[in-house]
Amino acid sequence: MAVLLLADHDGSAVSQPTRSTLAAAQKLGEVHVLLVGEGAAGAAPAAAALPGVAKVLLAEDASLAHRLAEPLAALLVQLAPAYDHLMAPASAAGKNVMPRVAALLDVQPISDVSGVVDADTFVRPIYAGNALATVKSSDAKKVMTIRAASFDPVAATGGSAPVENVAAAADPGQSSFLGAEVQKSERPELTAARVVVSGGRAMGSAENFHLIEGVADKLGAAVGASRAAVDAGYAPNDMQVGQTGKIVAPELYIAIGISGAIQHLAGMKDSKVIVAINKDEEAPIFQVADYGLVGDLFKIIPELQAELAKG
Repeated sequence: MAVLLLADHDGSAVSQPTRSTLAAAQKLGEVHVLLVGEGAAGAAPAAAALPGVAKVLLAEDASLAHRLAEPLAALLVQLAPAYDHLMAPASAAGKNVMPRVAALLDVQPISDVSGVVDADTFVRPIYAGNALATVKSSDAKKVMTIRAASFDPVAATGGSAPVENVAAAADPGQSSFLGAEVQKSERPELTAARVVVSGGRAMGSAENFHLIEGVADKLGAAVGASRAAVDAGYAPNDMQVGQTGKIVAPELYIAIGISGAIQHLAGMKDSKVIVAINKDEEAPIFQVADYGLVGDLFKIIPELQAELAKG
């Protein structure tokens, strides 16, 4: 069996969620990695170095420069006859493209896969992660997105796969790229960080939310936020952790002023160690926390920063 993996990349390296998706793909057969978009050639050496990759496919056509869903889906459908499984990380890009691919192939997409039983059977969360469903597909081709937090990423080096150029499919011409607003940050990417510090509605304001950033900087951590904090305007959308935001599973997750709504827990409960700081000792977050601290966060955060500064 052969697997085609659509990789996320930044023009020089593939993302950690892609390496986690590769770990899932390797359970199914020979893996080919597809790189598309502007600067994709720059990421080809990194993709070729991933252990377990048999081949890297490179597509840099002008129609694919911005990885729009329509031309990218057309390319995947063009390549599909050679593969039994087509998959991508359950990132914004993967969620945008793979359902369209499934529709064009007339198969049922399997989203947010968190476990691989065999070539036809997979595990995925349902009910905001409160239950796991084992699903079996009889479709000839499986189109999937992978929950990266559920698989340990493969190493970044150790492989030596050949790189092969592929031609783009005809652009359906259904969309065009107008522009992008990209936030630059020196902090680690949220979905790949070893430590995440998140703030909730209890922070009270966007100005107070900067206190979270102070703790994160001391720990070399990424900054996250609950949906309530994002909706209140305390933090941008790309910081949101939860069912409708980003799924994270860092080694350490610090939740400050987050009550622990089920939608938020769905995005972070797989973290290795969870620390919760909240003034409400009945807050649901304490049910999943390994360590809990009940108190006024505006007193605790400065004390925490002071202790971190010592170390």
